[in-house]
Amino acid sequence: MNQKIYLDNNASTPLAPEVLQVMVECLSENTGNPSSIHSFGQASRAKLVSARHEIASYLNVYPDEIVFTSGGTEGINLLIKGILEGKNGHVITSNVEHACIYSTLKAYEKKGNSISWLKAGLKGAVTPEAVKAAIRSDTRLIVLTAVNGETGAKLDISPLASIALEARIPFVLDSVAQLGKEEISLFPGVSAMCFSAHKIHGPKGVGFIWLKRGTPFISPLTGGPQEFGKRAGSENLAGIVGLARAVALLETELPKAIHHMLALRNRFETEVLRKLSGVEINGQGERIANVSNLSFEGIEGESLIALLDREGVAVSHGSACSSGALEPSRILLSMGTPIDQAASAIRFSLSRFTTQAEIDQTIAIVVRLVSHLRNLTKP
Repeated sequence: MNQKIYLDNNASTPLAPEVLQVMVECLSENTGNPSSIHSFGQASRAKLVSARHEIASYLNVYPDEIVFTSGGTEGINLLIKGILEGKNGHVITSNVEHACIYSTLKAYEKKGNSISWLKAGLKGAVTPEAVKAAIRSDTRLIVLTAVNGETGAKLDISPLASIALEARIPFVLDSVAQLGKEEISLFPGVSAMCFSAHKIHGPKGVGFIWLKRGTPFISPLTGGPQEFGKRAGSENLAGIVGLARAVALLETELPKAIHHMLALRNRFETEVLRKLSGVEINGQGERIANVSNLSFEGIEGESLIALLDREGVAVSHGSACSSGALEPSRILLSMGTPIDQAASAIRFSLSRFTTQAEIDQTIAIVVRLVSHLRNLTKP
């Protein structure tokens, strides 16, 4: 078997060595609960405070606007439910959202509330004009994904934030697939964002939300007063320390990483499209640097994924939260992608650790396997 090649970094990323180091130190040295008043607890508290300040500094926000969570799904649930707590009315979103937004709002809709599921189209992201036209007198929230994790399609955040600000409507962004792929800008009008550590070479099971001061919020969780009363439960200190280190690394690593990933992604797409016919790039709008979602005419995506895995190349059909299903991607179908094209789609997602040798090897394997599968189906 060839050397293993990991190209499923939008599902999860390998832990950075620097992150592992600080986590091991924390697990070895910090016994106390950060809420305890004894010296063990206060030592842990100091690390928690330091981690919060480190992340706040990176985003240039107040430390008390950073709330630690278990990851992106909990984060978006906290934000949607916390902002909408006790409020009935109308919510604006799109038809290409991650399952954590889609399922949460479907449940809200079943309670008799109105949801505008705006169409993203083949570009993969809704337009500011569509959002503005959807606003009603009873609109309580706008919630959208900053970067689509399946296609890499980018939302035009600045004009959307201006629209939300003018209309005085809370605007929440799922930025899980954005952090670590491009610089984060907190435009006036954005009320909150959620993030996850394991998408930026941090540990699984930890993340954070940024909740702007003054944003109406009633926590749906009951329990202790941790995280300023916004997220009850003892903090995952080692995970939070690892998360903070992963974020801090972006200060120096991100500019180089963007250039590196873009060059490799473009090399991959150029060569695959040159050597194979019947290949389509899914997501026709502006994309982040690390994602290539390709459809291969006449190929069943699941079959190609299995064959690639046998060759040591790890890729996916789409979001890891839903890729266990054999059906074509809900997001691609919602964009208007033909069902055959959606069924043959595969997402290749790179990281800053991906090498040119790995990309070149993947190109050769993909071309060989697709050609082989097509020959098998020839009449």
